[in-house]
Amino acid sequence: MDNTGLLTIGVFARRSWLSPRALRLYEQQGLLVPAVVDERTGYRWYRPAQLETARLVARLRRLDMPLARIAEVVAANEEDPQRAVTLLDAYWTDEEYRVAARRELVGHLRIRMLGEDGSLDMHSVQVREVPQQTVLTQHRHVRVQDLPAWIDASIARLLKAAAGHGDGMVGPCFIIYHGEVNEESDGPVEICLPVEPDPHRALEAAVRVEPAHREAYTRITKAQVAFPQILSAFDAVRAWTEREEIVASGSPREVYFADFANAAPQDLVCDVALPI
Repeated sequence: MDNTGLLTIGVFARRSWLSPRALRLYEQQGLLVPAVVDERTGYRWYRPAQLETARLVARLRRLDMPLARIAEVVAANEEDPQRAVTLLDAYWTDEEYRVAARRELVGHLRIRMLGEDGSLDMHSVQVREVPQQTVLTQHRHVRVQDLPAWIDASIARLLKAAAGHGDGMVGPCFIIYHGEVNEESDGPVEICLPVEPDPHRALEAAVRVEPAHREAYTRITKAQVAFPQILSAFDAVRAWTEREEIVASGSPREVYFADFANAAPQDLVCDVALPI
């Protein structure tokens, strides 16, 4: 066995800032496969050229990036560094959203521990008039753990149906909660997509008219949309109506007026509203 020019696992570990244990794990994951493995002793040797990949893996791990995503970045970096950077940016965007969402969760927990009145300090509530709207709609009983996937799939279906109807979607999509949605309760939930009324055109979705109404609402960021911190916004709106002695006339809802997928965690994207 000719190991000329190869590095032992100990030397390679020191130069790559990785432990021999980590190197064996990354070998199992297909991230860093030794150049030579002695079948009798199991001893491993690496090529010096593998140091660059090893150091990239070490740095990505310091970002707490999962091994599956590291493998994707490493593979892309060997063929197209720009795509690898795009994957890195996408991961960091996800991380920033998770951190922002957790920060909002801390705020929500503080409110819950200090009492309901604290929610009014965190959210400014306003009132507006909402005109009558024709909407494509979809209902379902769904628990909170399944809600995001169902919302994404349902909006995609409604957008497809709206695409062949006049100008398509003509107003913000909104989600109505006709009942409690949490780990135990399943709504039901209704997704509504505003379109121009056209009695002569058949649509591949249920259609109804959402009556004109007034509503109290508070505007929240993308990070605040995550469950359960979004409950602080619902609590704030309901607490405001109770304080003002205003009676709710419909079910609470989320109104998405911005591009949620491409928004930053601190961007305003949604109104939590209650018809009054």
